[in-house]
Amino acid sequence: MVLNYLWAAFFLIAFAIALFQLIVFRDVEIFQKLVTSTFDNAKLGFEISLGLTGVMTLWLGLMKVGERGGIIAIFSRLVAPFFNRLFPEIPKNHPVFGSILMNFSANMLGLDNAATPLGLKAMKEMQELNPIKERASNAQIMFLVLNTSGLTIIPISIMVFRAQLGAADPSDIFIPILLATFFSTTVGLIAVALYQRINLFNPVIMAYIGTLLLLIIGLIYYFSTISQEQVSVISQVASNVILFSIIISFVGLALIRKVNVYEAFIEGAKEGFSVAITIIPYLVAILVAIGVFRTSGALDMIVNGIGYLIALTGVNTDFVPALPVAFMKPLSGSGARGLMVEAMTTYGVDSFVGRMASIFQGSTETTFYVLAVYFGSVGIKRSRYALTCGLLADFAGAIAAIFIAYLFFH
Repeated sequence: MVLNYLWAAFFLIAFAIALFQLIVFRDVEIFQKLVTSTFDNAKLGFEISLGLTGVMTLWLGLMKVGERGGIIAIFSRLVAPFFNRLFPEIPKNHPVFGSILMNFSANMLGLDNAATPLGLKAMKEMQELNPIKERASNAQIMFLVLNTSGLTIIPISIMVFRAQLGAADPSDIFIPILLATFFSTTVGLIAVALYQRINLFNPVIMAYIGTLLLLIIGLIYYFSTISQEQVSVISQVASNVILFSIIISFVGLALIRKVNVYEAFIEGAKEGFSVAITIIPYLVAILVAIGVFRTSGALDMIVNGIGYLIALTGVNTDFVPALPVAFMKPLSGSGARGLMVEAMTTYGVDSFVGRMASIFQGSTETTFYVLAVYFGSVGIKRSRYALTCGLLADFAGAIAAIFIAYLFFH
């Protein structure tokens, strides 16, 4: 219901602002720009879906091999004590836990192309357990919010952009992004747990979260002791080695258990194609709405208004030029990426604004995109409190990003 009102609001606000610009500022091209934006973003939505087809076909095929070979069941058992308490509606040792773990792992490594099909696979498996098919279950909401909070251990793509733009130290945003996403994920987890009355102080949950925290602290310490060049190389190599090792483990164990890996892959790959086609209307809907909202100038007005209000309080406003990235990230990953590059190009890749934009980009995930694609892929129309908790996590990540950026770079 919330997404319904927000989707309509994007169009209505865009129309009102465009009408104001036409009447007051005589901008006779504004409505042409809005209409062009609808066509461009409809095309973009289709192209993204088409691009996802190949990746989803590959990874859902590999997941089927992993299921037949038993590696997914092994992963499920490893995280079962933690996930059984975090997702109490899902039966113990259900295969979906393996898919959830794989999705979270891909997100942590910054491997977006691999994470999306794995997430859609997990969402489909949870939908099979959902008693009310058009209404998001508690398990699906917990999964989606943790997904959109975007816990990232190695922000490879952002470091690559910084390197291409000539940053003296492309990896200097590594620790700030890790800290910002940790705050975002923590707030998202707490928000959903409060809605679902999950006891996060359970000893098992605390043990798993504590282990993850120790791992993050260990990584921060290790990367702080080596050179910037080594951080970038190790991050990129480790992510891809881990990813390809997972593929080999899927195929290897399946061969040991005498599974016909080729037939299993083809069976799973067929599912990937059908899912990619299913999400096209949902993706087009959200991208077109976001596109007209941005084209109308509404986003710029919000950012300028916030900057003005902050200036009145006497608080330092050096972070304000990077705010468009923070506002765009929940709406569109590619849009936020473009604004990040624009900020780094305009103000300098090693400027405070350039670094601030990078941390905003890495602090959270694209909430509206993930919600539209993941829920749309299984036909969910009632998202309940998923969007509220997702945006709350985004807000926490953005606020944390500002404080952390000032701490590290200002």
